[in-house]
Amino acid sequence: MDDEAPFWRTKTLEEMSPLEWESLCDGCGRCCLNKLEDWDTGEIAWTNVACRLLDGESCRCGDYPNRFEKVPDCEQLTPEVVRSIDWLPPTCGYRLVEERRELYWWHPLVSGDPDTVHAAGVSVRGRTISEEGMPLEALEDHIVRWPGRPPRKAGIGGGQRRGDDLARRPLGEKS
Repeated sequence: MDDEAPFWRTKTLEEMSPLEWESLCDGCGRCCLNKLEDWDTGEIAWTNVACRLLDGESCRCGDYPNRFEKVPDCEQLTPEVVRSIDWLPPTCGYRLVEERRELYWWHPLVSGDPDTVHAAGVSVRGRTISEEGMPLEALEDHIVRWPGRPPRKAGIGGGQRRGDDLARRPLGEKS
């Protein structure tokens, strides 16, 4: 039995290799949704309108290598950006590691299966429309709350810090 802790428990975001960094993305697609910011309060409003490059089935970027050229406002996540933005979903692997929280049971690094993020209801699969051809002013008609909240069926409680006695587990599983 291998007792070595996984890299996301032992490394900071800065210490991760490019491959480790990329693997922290759970593939939910929530960060690829258009968001609106209230200029007066700074409050973020999520929409169900996805970036035109987001593949609605896989919840991955349809042109990841060229995304910054094709979508100028696409945000490149870095450790500094992760710490400075407040719109990353509460389930985001980058956010969880930065906050020294455990990855959830459905994260592909934990489950070993990239489809658990969809099965747990965490991904945007089947819940979005494309921004392609949509006028900017129409975004307000598509404000939703679900992207900023953990889904119930994902079995997410308050989120445990590393070292907490209570481990996360899927709903229905006995302790």
